[in-house]
Amino acid sequence: MEDFAEFVGLSRPTVSKYFNDPGSVRRTTREKIEAALKESGFRPNMFAVNLNRRRSNIVGIIVPDSTDPFYMALTRRIELIANTSGYLAFVLSSDGDAELEARAIETLRSMNVAGAIIAALGGKSQQETLRKLATAIPLIYIDSPLDDTSPFVGTDNRQSFRLMVEYLCRSGSPPCYLGMPLVNTNARTREQAYIDAMIQLHMEPVFLSVSADCTWDFERFGFEQAKAHIEAGGFPTNTVLCANDRIAFGAISAAYHAGLKVGQTGQGDLRIAGHDDHPLSRYACPPITTVAQDYDQIGQWAMDLLLRMIDQGEKTIFSARNATVLLNGEIMLRGSA
Repeated sequence: MEDFAEFVGLSRPTVSKYFNDPGSVRRTTREKIEAALKESGFRPNMFAVNLNRRRSNIVGIIVPDSTDPFYMALTRRIELIANTSGYLAFVLSSDGDAELEARAIETLRSMNVAGAIIAALGGKSQQETLRKLATAIPLIYIDSPLDDTSPFVGTDNRQSFRLMVEYLCRSGSPPCYLGMPLVNTNARTREQAYIDAMIQLHMEPVFLSVSADCTWDFERFGFEQAKAHIEAGGFPTNTVLCANDRIAFGAISAAYHAGLKVGQTGQGDLRIAGHDDHPLSRYACPPITTVAQDYDQIGQWAMDLLLRMIDQGEKTIFSARNATVLLNGEIMLRGSA
């Protein structure tokens, strides 16, 4: 920065002021700096600049799998909002591994981030590490909270599963439930949401036994669990509600390999429904009936809460109630159920 300031013929504070806010310097000064940038090719090391600031303009994001289309859609929305708000978004993946998640957390701490948005691994997470991080910087959880007191933005599983269970019972046989591996808190909350919805309709909840694999390979998990039940004599009902769409992908594949047709009542041997409205769900064969999570709204609310907490700084006081945003899901009726 000092070399560039000397090259331009301006003081370093003036050059630094330009990089913090180009509109804060006079037009003639701005034009002079921009001409020098074009000639020299100089670009400041923004990560180094942020390390020197008391409050950086970097927002950290940690997700279990950055290649998953669900998390890709969500982080893309957060990145767009961060950029328009003057922040750099830095995305890290824990790859479903608690140790990698802990390292990602330490990386964010070392970068002096202004705040973070994290889709935590729940029970496997480095909970104490995350709680310490929350005392140092503003922190919002998405997709699944760390615990009941965590500032969180996500879908109201009770509402969304009630919506789906009501539809399935109204349009055909009551659903049995194919759960997901215990990789985060969604596994338990969605299971309970299914139970509550069935009880409200005076139905007996029916669970399909699953293996104790703790894996993020949901498609394989769904395929193997559904295949095992089909080979053992079939499902207790011809309607299967899966914990998420990725489980449903696997279940539909298992049905196909067994020669079973998946479709709506009267159009197939089996109905299979999911949850999340995964970006590829509409292109499955058949397209999956599911409940849509609003990625845009989750990203918008998460960034709104985070920016509010950043702006309030040390004065930030959020209770679990006013820092928790549960958004309603919307049913997507397609060919699988």
